[in-house]
Amino acid sequence: MIDPGFGFGKTIEQNYQLLANMHAFRILEVPILAGVSRKSMIYKLLNTKTEEALHGSTAAHVVALQQGARILRVHDVQAACDAVRVWEQIEKFSR
Repeated sequence: MIDPGFGFGKTIEQNYQLLANMHAFRILEVPILAGVSRKSMIYKLLNTKTEEALHGSTAAHVVALQQGARILRVHDVQAACDAVRVWEQIEKFSR
């Protein structure tokens, strides 16, 4: 498994660049983990508090799935599960 390490010394812009290009890690042929839940890249962009970053986290989770993530590190389990289920349903029809 690979964790690209969102946060950890990156600027907000660098984190979004990483999220937009996570698909590049597919070349490693290992599961990709995305740990973006409630990260500063979300709550600072939205100018909100950490605990109010649910919707932004959910959006980032869907993008991470689209980019190849198959493991999500989350704080809000039900919201993440709902997002995964919707994403999986859409994926069925996009192949």
